[in-house]
Amino acid sequence: MMSTLVSYRMITKDLTRSLQRTASSPQVERDSKYYLENIQKVKSIDDFLSDHRVYSFAMKAFGLEDMIYAKAYMRKVLTEGVDDSKSFANRLADKRFAEFAKTFNFARYGETTTVFSATREGTVERYVRQLLEEQAGAENEGVRLALYFQRKAPELKSVYGILADRALLAVVQTALGIPAEASAADIEVQAKMIEAKLNIEDFKDPEKLDKFLQRFAAAYDATNMPLAVSAPVLTLFGNSAQTAGMGVDLLMSLQKIKTGL
Repeated sequence: MMSTLVSYRMITKDLTRSLQRTASSPQVERDSKYYLENIQKVKSIDDFLSDHRVYSFAMKAFGLEDMIYAKAYMRKVLTEGVDDSKSFANRLADKRFAEFAKTFNFARYGETTTVFSATREGTVERYVRQLLEEQAGAENEGVRLALYFQRKAPELKSVYGILADRALLAVVQTALGIPAEASAADIEVQAKMIEAKLNIEDFKDPEKLDKFLQRFAAAYDATNMPLAVSAPVLTLFGNSAQTAGMGVDLLMSLQKIKTGL
């Protein structure tokens, strides 16, 4: 079995080609074609939720596949949008919901929401990337974690973004040798522990990010080989309902730290 680092490098060495390979599979081509042909017909939240194939494709693109069944929940996410800082999506620490509502921003744009490239080609690109990561995870969950971190880390604004995302936190804890049990500590204590060991701005530098992921891969294999071929990290990437519920509590804790309450 190839190591996490070798597998990760094989995919990222020519990421464009890896994505094209995923996109060119017959099923992905069919699903993408259907989505692009029909998303332009969507003019409202009702239209969006009623075309199950279009809606499911979009949900998968944002890593929310396990929440497809929760249409009432997602209707609330879409109806309140993201313009109000107190909207439902913005109160969830799981920022996938806010990203989804920002892309499918019916609350702001109404029937013109789906004319933007983000809702069309941009969503197809997200879908393909999600599939690439999932397929990598089916072989080696460490590779999926590394690919996910590579995609998300440059967007981080503080260590609290890491603490609010279980997959990102798993990578950081593994790379820095922080035991998972540390997650039981107060949020502020965890933040200080991580801040003492890394500079969040380094993740905006591709070379520094790559070195960090090399460190993660080595540490991951040291503790997980040969278990790296086990089932995907469902507890980190799946069960959005649980993540979202936990996310509100976590967000409130972070807000108290921020405001000094």
